[in-house]
Amino acid sequence: MNWELNSRAVQLAETLLPSAETLRITVHEVPGGGRVLDCGVSAEGGLGAGLAVAQVCTAGLAEISLTGGEIAGRGWPHVLVASDHAVPACLFSQYAGWQIGVEKFFAMGSGPMRAAAAREEVFKRLDYREAASATVGVLEGRKLPTPAVFQFIAEKTGVSPKDTTLLIAPTASAAGNFQVVARVIETALHKLFEVGFDVTRIRSAVGTAPLAPVARDDLTGIGRTNDAILYGGRVTLWVRGDDESIAEIGPKVPSISAACYGEPFLKIFEKAGHDFYKIDPHLFSPAEIVFQNLDTGTVQAFGKTAPHLLQVSFGI
Repeated sequence: MNWELNSRAVQLAETLLPSAETLRITVHEVPGGGRVLDCGVSAEGGLGAGLAVAQVCTAGLAEISLTGGEIAGRGWPHVLVASDHAVPACLFSQYAGWQIGVEKFFAMGSGPMRAAAAREEVFKRLDYREAASATVGVLEGRKLPTPAVFQFIAEKTGVSPKDTTLLIAPTASAAGNFQVVARVIETALHKLFEVGFDVTRIRSAVGTAPLAPVARDDLTGIGRTNDAILYGGRVTLWVRGDDESIAEIGPKVPSISAACYGEPFLKIFEKAGHDFYKIDPHLFSPAEIVFQNLDTGTVQAFGKTAPHLLQVSFGI
């Protein structure tokens, strides 16, 4: 099925332009073509901007909102994500699988532009690619993209810079913080994909994670947003098929399956020399995952939250 992820995201991005001032975002037209929606670099952004970025990042195929929750008995806002199309929303669009480095610019790229480039293994194995006339991407970074960045992306997607829109916010910003925590389902699906589960069995998904406090710097922000999912994220998946394969793979899915589990992410990151690729990849997953089998009615749950680690990470 052609999900038209870029077309959906283009429509969403266009609806943000009249509300830019209300959302506290700034729109820049880039010389030589291309458009940037600054949601937290120089612009202030906010919760509304974070919600907008998360919705664009999932190409409008997920319902995203804030809801009430608690951490160790203390009231705390949580991000709630729900989707009946979690694979295209999260794996084909939201996953931050594209490292974009051009000259002195670097950012992690996500959003439906990835489906137009289709450079990653997930697109090959699940046989998906889009031929788009316009594309939208989301960048997690602190510098606004230059014309060279747009040209680089255009070469990979086959879409001209003038038809490319990029939303950007650093991790240590209200919008950037929100959109990272909104990846709670995405982390579960990516983990399942990596451990060999047939993600096409997933029919619906709901996830929650505590909204981390906005950090004073991006490194601390990376720690807090990861901790929100690793130690506070909860995902429920409605699936088809047998129960036996779920029972076998389930214990490998939550973050507790990693050897390095049990410390705030910043400490784990420091021990790895600030190299993500030296961290046990089994860590990157929600704290809890529940499978509800639509065919058999069986419910299987794995993992647990760690509120004491969230208290340390969040400073509460």
